[in-house]
Amino acid sequence: MIHRVEEAQFELLSPLDELATYRFNTRQATDYFCRHCGILPFRRPRTAPHLWAINVRCLDGVDLDAIRVERVSGSRLP
Repeated sequence: MIHRVEEAQFELLSPLDELATYRFNTRQATDYFCRHCGILPFRRPRTAPHLWAINVRCLDGVDLDAIRVERVSGSRLP
């Protein structure tokens, strides 16, 4: 479950260089991974590089059942 936020809404508590990065295909998006467990906590999306795409499963105190899910077809994204 991913939620996009503006730069001002995103506060990273750990140094960014502690995470591994991956760029695939067009190399325009950047995925950040935990070097220990492999989870993807956030990314800079290709379609909106000015935003952070946050994996809400990595946030404390979030009720996932209370979030409306919008399904998209990734193969149809611009």
